[in-house]
Amino acid sequence: MTQSIAPRLRTLVLLLVAVAGALLTSAGPASAHAALTGSDPQQGAVVEKAPTQVSLTFSEPVSISDAGLRVLDPKGERADSGAATNISGTTYAVPLHSGLPDGTYTVTYQVVSADSHPVSGAYTFSIGAPSATSVSAEAQNAGGGVVGALYGFGRYASYAGFILLAGGAAFVLACWQHGSGVRALQRLVVSGWVALTAATLWLLLLRGAYTTSGKLGDIFDLDLLGDVLQTKTGAALVSRLLLLAAGALFIAVLFGAYDKREDDEKRDLTFGLSVGGFVVAAGLAASWAMAEHASTGLQPGIAMPVDILHLLAVAGWLGGLCALLVALYWAPAETPLDADAVGRFSRVAFGSVVTLVATGIYQSWRQLGSWGAFTDTRYGQLLLVKLGLVVVLVGIAWMSRRWTARLAESAVAVGSGKREKVGARAGSPAGGRSGKSGGGTAEKGRGSGKDRTSEKGEKAEKGAGSGKGADSKRAAQLARQRAATETAKRRQLRNADPNRFGLRRSVFAETTVAVVLLAVTTMLTSTEPGRTEEDAKAATSAAADASGPATGAVTLDMTFDTGGEDGKGVVRLDIDPARVGGNELHVYAERPNGRAFDVPEVKLAFTLESKDIGPLPVVPDHITTGHWSASGVQIPMAGEWKIAVTVRTSDIDQVTVSKNAQIG
Repeated sequence: MTQSIAPRLRTLVLLLVAVAGALLTSAGPASAHAALTGSDPQQGAVVEKAPTQVSLTFSEPVSISDAGLRVLDPKGERADSGAATNISGTTYAVPLHSGLPDGTYTVTYQVVSADSHPVSGAYTFSIGAPSATSVSAEAQNAGGGVVGALYGFGRYASYAGFILLAGGAAFVLACWQHGSGVRALQRLVVSGWVALTAATLWLLLLRGAYTTSGKLGDIFDLDLLGDVLQTKTGAALVSRLLLLAAGALFIAVLFGAYDKREDDEKRDLTFGLSVGGFVVAAGLAASWAMAEHASTGLQPGIAMPVDILHLLAVAGWLGGLCALLVALYWAPAETPLDADAVGRFSRVAFGSVVTLVATGIYQSWRQLGSWGAFTDTRYGQLLLVKLGLVVVLVGIAWMSRRWTARLAESAVAVGSGKREKVGARAGSPAGGRSGKSGGGTAEKGRGSGKDRTSEKGEKAEKGAGSGKGADSKRAAQLARQRAATETAKRRQLRNADPNRFGLRRSVFAETTVAVVLLAVTTMLTSTEPGRTEEDAKAATSAAADASGPATGAVTLDMTFDTGGEDGKGVVRLDIDPARVGGNELHVYAERPNGRAFDVPEVKLAFTLESKDIGPLPVVPDHITTGHWSASGVQIPMAGEWKIAVTVRTSDIDQVTVSKNAQIG
């Protein structure tokens, strides 16, 4: 049995490591869930007189620190004269020094959206006329870097811990009460509690650095920790820790006093534990719902209870699935997992799936708002991946239900067969006669046996004192060996059941898909909802239209050769609408044969040599094979701009090519 378990266990562990690695390596700056929808002065504007303040308007309320909104002059010195304040609704402003000289100024902002995610950005405006500036207009690294990767992994660990804790406990209470005494299930539930507790403390420590500097050295900054505790997210994390203390008491009762009760006594305690466990689990789920997506936006009063139900259904299904897998592989032979328990979990899982479908439909409508957002936004694309995984999971679950039905049928058949054999032995005439006829012989045997026993007893009595200790140890050792042999036989007989073997394989496949599904869900919770993304694009487009008329898109083709193997190709730039202010930039790389070329890195820089402006760096986001994109690329003034593109095809091979284009 150990040999058959080991490959599957190694596969599951490797999958967990791979998912963790994917979360760490793919973690970039957190997607903004509050978008900048307006500013005064506007992005790329040239004003005649110095303004008295700079104001920013977001798509939803945000939290902003005193230094969250800064204005820097061309030399990089602070041009603002005070702390940022909320002047109305979702508009925030910072005052400026009087008598500011002409030149290009850079506005940087770093805030936290209402759903707890950091948002950062930067843009430029000019007083009098544009000038060269030493300040990069790239966004700050809020929510990115090593701290962002660690924070993302902590979120994954917290979700996984909650699922194991709530789902494992629910499996014991609702499906298999004898499982409260199974050591493997106890370790599973306790591991979930430990993982959730450790991840919550980890997130609490990382939170300050995650939303501000992004530096590892700020993790243990007590001032930042104090600021975090005053936020909605900090309060949610502290509440989660308090609920976990109650969860520890629940676990102690479940695997302590509850396990020691007889079956009749367990019924009353089961109801009390179920109610208490549900309250703790719902409270833990609420610590996410009250601080993230559900707490802001459209219909938060409905969205938060729906989100709680969604999380509980996920835990009931996926956590119960993990508990079922553990029970199928590691339940002791003395208390094997019976077909009735598997059938009860099958019904619980079905109810959880129905709840997930109902709550998921509502959440999809709320977060997307349109069918087009499924394909046009990153949130929609991730949601499609999640839906695909759920379909695969449901398909495997259907196979598991078939194996469950077969297991139940075989259990009924075995039970009826045993009853028939017992009845046949009880009613056999031969059995009665042999018992009677053997009576005299037995009496004789007992008589002679007494004589022989008394003789042996007299002989052994002399050496009883010296050999008694050794005989008792030998007897105990033989008893242990016999018990181990019997246990191994029962386990081997149980594992030989083809229906149980088939159920194990299908449940293992379900668990494997569930691990990947949890990773996609974690990424989904840190991605900007499609509805917010589309609203932000519409607001940005309206602001850009108001700032000046479009002049038409510009398309540039540049050939490159990095000099290395497979280093030749063509890079094409699309700049739309190619005017002063915000622009949409798309970069395409192709091989000489016209096929998409997925090079490791592409960077751009804009320079207006006639005005000594630039280079203004732009690092586009990778969209798909051979395609990169950047939105809101700021062009501060009209002119003939030099656009340089750096293409890297390997660790050491790269080249920079450039062309001029009239913009504005």
